[in-house]
Amino acid sequence: MADIEITNCHTHTFTNRHVPRDYPHPFLRLFKNRPWLILVLSVIFQGLGQADFAAKLRRLHRFQREGAHGRQSEVLDGMMRQYPGGTRFVVLPMDMSQMDHGPLAADLRAQHDELAALAAEPRRKGLVIPFATLHPEAPGAMAEVRRCVEQLGFRGIKIYPRLGFAPDHRLLMQELYPYAVAHDLPIMTHCSRGGVARRRLDQTIGDRYCEPNAYLGVLHEFPKLRLCLAHFGGNQDWADYVDNGLDPDPDNRMARRNWQVMIRDMIGSGLYPNLYTDISYTLFQFEDFVPFLRLFLEDKGLAQRVLFGSDHYMTRQEALSERAVCFRLRVALGEDMFRQIAETNPAVWLGEPAEVL
Repeated sequence: MADIEITNCHTHTFTNRHVPRDYPHPFLRLFKNRPWLILVLSVIFQGLGQADFAAKLRRLHRFQREGAHGRQSEVLDGMMRQYPGGTRFVVLPMDMSQMDHGPLAADLRAQHDELAALAAEPRRKGLVIPFATLHPEAPGAMAEVRRCVEQLGFRGIKIYPRLGFAPDHRLLMQELYPYAVAHDLPIMTHCSRGGVARRRLDQTIGDRYCEPNAYLGVLHEFPKLRLCLAHFGGNQDWADYVDNGLDPDPDNRMARRNWQVMIRDMIGSGLYPNLYTDISYTLFQFEDFVPFLRLFLEDKGLAQRVLFGSDHYMTRQEALSERAVCFRLRVALGEDMFRQIAETNPAVWLGEPAEVL
């Protein structure tokens, strides 16, 4: 195989210490540090003939087992074993302090500091690309971003609007985006209908915060901002596209409300030269979606704006390993296209100098 320096542009290493005590429900508190109890329940429900629910519990078990690690380094080590030596990982923290689901064992500053220490370890030097995160309603949010960038050497910023804020929030428009442009920092944002959500946040409002069109004002105001809409619209919209297609009537505006289609339209318009998307988590429904991705990537303009990512450790809910997905994707797309999305595009999005490309 050709020598490709893979950059996984979408990973997580946070643990249960960084998740609110009562998320997603107070009842699950018992299971967070005892994930084997979930496995016991799955066996019971399997015996009762509830195979589908038992399968969901097994997925939850894999996910909770990963989150139960005491340190981010343990999550990272497990992820790195799935990839060839020399693979780089963009690590995206989460600020869940404003979710109204109870206290956190470790605050965001501690999460950032631990991530910075991981990136500085000699055996991981150059392999961990840390991003900072913020919730715009958290006290001192921008001060913490500046600390991460200017003191800890972080390389980008992650935002997650489904935690309860719009992408055109005043603090983001007046402070974060100008800061990112001035410091040549890429931004990764959540862009799918699922995911972690603030307590009592209406699904419709959450979708409004996360949909691709919610970023049009941001993109017009900050054309130099390198923004990635994660998940290429998400599993639900990919499945809807695959199963139901689109209304052929070009005048039917609702036919273009599919988020995957919206992202392709935005990139294809030529109006947003610094807009990207990634395939994290979505491509774990591999057999259903990868033929469509392969055809989409025949469009050269789109092919230059898609990033490889996995969404580890969210992917631990799935039976298919990251190693299996990565190898299958490499074979399905071919070496040249895989290099494009896993090596060339990430370097451009990260703003790395031309000699790195």
